[in-house]
Amino acid sequence: MSTRPELLAPPEIFYDDSEARKYTSSSRIVEIQARLSERALELLALPKDNVPRFLLDIGCGSGLSGETISENGHQWIGLDISASMLNVAVEREVEGDLLLGDMGQGLGLRAGVIDGAISISAVQWLCNADKSSHEPRWRLKAFFGSLYRCLSRGAKAVFQVYPENIAQRTLIFRHAIQAGFSGGLVFDYPHSTKKRKEFLVLRCGSVPTSINDGRRESCSDDEDDDSQDEENGMVGVSDRNRPRKKQRTNKNGKGREWVLRKKEQSRRKGNDVPADSKYTARKRKSRF
Repeated sequence: MSTRPELLAPPEIFYDDSEARKYTSSSRIVEIQARLSERALELLALPKDNVPRFLLDIGCGSGLSGETISENGHQWIGLDISASMLNVAVEREVEGDLLLGDMGQGLGLRAGVIDGAISISAVQWLCNADKSSHEPRWRLKAFFGSLYRCLSRGAKAVFQVYPENIAQRTLIFRHAIQAGFSGGLVFDYPHSTKKRKEFLVLRCGSVPTSINDGRRESCSDDEDDDSQDEENGMVGVSDRNRPRKKQRTNKNGKGREWVLRKKEQSRRKGNDVPADSKYTARKRKSRF
């Protein structure tokens, strides 16, 4: 049986009081969360002007990633669906404000108030239908649409994700682009089975984002492997500005002969058609 928690139970059930305390008391998990949060803030690339930013922590849990945000001098608000996790965060007296809610139903925040967002291992939960009313496509649409609205223009959102397969990765990325984001995927240590981490980095706005900050393993791979990583897309980038469909056009246009033929066909059907004249099918000037 798979050990992926999102396949065992819905998050609000899986992370009960016992699991929430077990999760937060694990020194290994605390260390991993801190490292991933630091990396997410690095990819967020906030201006280094000593001005605190207002960040959103999506799937904040017991506030482990929020502590990293506070240590970097920023203010934050956290959203999570597990009441048990939030209770542990309150007991730990985290500095951020906490919201109990389902991100798959939308965030419900005021437009343009968030300067940036991070999420550690949470978005892939939206790809599972835990209830008969759950449809992953609609939940992802509601989430990314509401996130786009609450972010200030030009702000970034960084998601550390564990998609189960390529189909989930594509589903998440496609709905992010459809919501209006630009951006791409960053893979840290792509050749390592243990260190490999995947980040979805999005920008709120119409300007495509080029991402080339993936980390590599410190091992003696040859140059061919390094160049293959760059060519095969260690960092995948997709532009949200999709080309429009080309309309079918007749190169010859609809000339006088075509109009006369259509008018004659209409007369044969018994329709009332204006008489032909020298002005029939004549092209109008650009202005009278």
